[in-house]
Amino acid sequence: EVQLVESGGGLVQPGESLRLSCATSGFAFSTVWMHWVRLNSRKDLEWVARISASDTTYYPSSMKGRFTISRDNAKSTVYLQMNALKVEDTGVYHCLYSDGDNWYQAWRSGPRGQGAQVTVSS
Repeated sequence: EVQLVESGGGLVQPGESLRLSCATSGFAFSTVWMHWVRLNSRKDLEWVARISASDTTYYPSSMKGRFTISRDNAKSTVYLQMNALKVEDTGVYHCLYSDGDNWYQAWRSGPRGQGAQVTVSS
């Protein structure tokens, strides 16, 4: 059974940091792409970051320099370090996996975990 369990969310003030974790099981973690996406406060789906099986990382311009995705293949876990958080970073963060780099296809085909709530507010 495939499982993805996100953790590490919380309530922080603008400018602070959080580190999300996504513990996985049930698939060959080291061979797949891992993605972070979020449902923002308007319930819009946004791509946040992705990492290839060879550790190449990609970010949208709005997150580049503030967010860092990483993976630990020994623990089958992917992380998202978020620095300099902004109010607009508020949302539910989900991790996904896929054979290719198509994060939206991964979202549509699932599976996904319950997500981690991140709230940035003063």
